[in-house]
Amino acid sequence: MTNSKHITHSKIGQKIATLISVVFASVLLSACSGEEHEDLNAYVDRIKSQHKGRVKPLPEVKPYDTFTYSAHDLRDPFQSFQALAEATATEDSADSPISGRKREALEQFPLDTLSFVGHLEKNGIRWGLIEAPDATVYRIQVGNYVGKNFGLIESITDTDVVIKEKITNGNNGWLDRDAALTISD
Repeated sequence: MTNSKHITHSKIGQKIATLISVVFASVLLSACSGEEHEDLNAYVDRIKSQHKGRVKPLPEVKPYDTFTYSAHDLRDPFQSFQALAEATATEDSADSPISGRKREALEQFPLDTLSFVGHLEKNGIRWGLIEAPDATVYRIQVGNYVGKNFGLIESITDTDVVIKEKITNGNNGWLDRDAALTISD
């Protein structure tokens, strides 16, 4: 029986504590709602009553001049490169760069890893000097092959090496692509 009295007194104590907390919080909140902010309210009213700014009118919209595309003889900018390659690729297997020739030393490197570093000329024969990624400098001439895409050297000038690459179009055909190595500074 004493145990049940203890539980009853405990519940009553909790209810009283909750009631006191609610009353205390109400008193605190009501203290904050006084009219002590009259100066702030007056300032806001004064700002609201002041002359309001004027918004500038929107600028006049100029009419749009249309543009007529007149480059009909150029490549359509919306046509994919693959469709263009398929249309212009040669399907002739005789045009294949894969033949019985032995691959040359510079064909093991991608073209973008090779650097044209200079040229030599003796008795009317011009050689180009190509530096490979392994820091070896190779001597090349017109007719040699470079790069992984069967790049045939077509000419060597003072400033660049002109190359014609053969790339596959994905349909058992080949497409010619021009490339160049420009001399490094």
